Amino acid sequence: MRLAQQLAGRGQRAVVLNADSAQVYADLAVLSARPTVAEMSGIEHRLFGAWDGAVPCSAADWALAAKREIAALHAEGAVPILAGGTGLYMRTLLDGIAPVPPIDPAIRTAVRAMPQADARAALEREDPAAAASLAPADNARTTRALEVVRSTGRRLAAWQGEREGGIGGQVELVPAILLPDRSWLFERCDRRFAMMLDGGAQAEVARLLERNLDPALPVMRAIGVREIASLLEGRLSRDEALLAGQTATRQYAKRQYTWFRGQSPPAWPRFESENYISDALGALLLRFKA
Repeated sequence: MRLAQQLAGRGQRAVVLNADSAQVYADLAVLSARPTVAEMSGIEHRLFGAWDGAVPCSAADWALAAKREIAALHAEGAVPILAGGTGLYMRTLLDGIAPVPPIDPAIRTAVRAMPQADARAALEREDPAAAASLAPADNARTTRALEVVRSTGRRLAAWQGEREGGIGGQVELVPAILLPDRSWLFERCDRRFAMMLDGGAQAEVARLLERNLDPALPVMRAIGVREIASLLEGRLSRDEALLAGQTATRQYAKRQYTWFRGQSPPAWPRFESENYISDALGALLLRFKA
């Protein structure tokens, strides 16, 4: 946001594009901490709340939409600023996507019905390399890798070696990886979940439950939905739901932190000082000036 405002002050229009897999859903304004109109401060934002929760948004779906928006903004002479914490979205946009054939519906249903521990054990047998690269609790990627190897007979890495459709070589990137102090980050995670719990998240989850959506949909597996649903249904107390949501948020933040530090290209600058936002903003503005 501050980068877009600084560029606007120089007479350069900038538009913020969402690259977060939770903020794409219209149903998760509170639980995804989607920016409010006031927080947008007059800067145009796109791809926020663009998908109904009943329609899953895959990395490929998002990348296709992002490519359209980027092309349109470039044609208008505007600067697209991609912001968000979903590394898979960014990787798919820049590097392309593996041309994995459609998954056999019966295999998908069977795999997604497996408990996480069973799916993890099966993946360790059938695609050890994929299992080694994933956190034990990463249910979404575990089931994806398992259904790919079972449906296609090829391991996920083999398909990923044939990526196509990326735009990384067609655009000029000005990247910045923000890596704040972990203790500060985790305290902020705890505080934010508490604020969300008492700031509309319970009503948001109640509306989702009223829709009777498939529990396997990404919107239903978003952090906080399961915990608050348990609170609303009387299976958890408020304090228990708060603790569970805070723990899940910190665990996810830790995985994001590790992913961006280790998986982003080495040439992408990392900002880890106490003034990480100001330092990153200054570096980005120098690049745009150049």
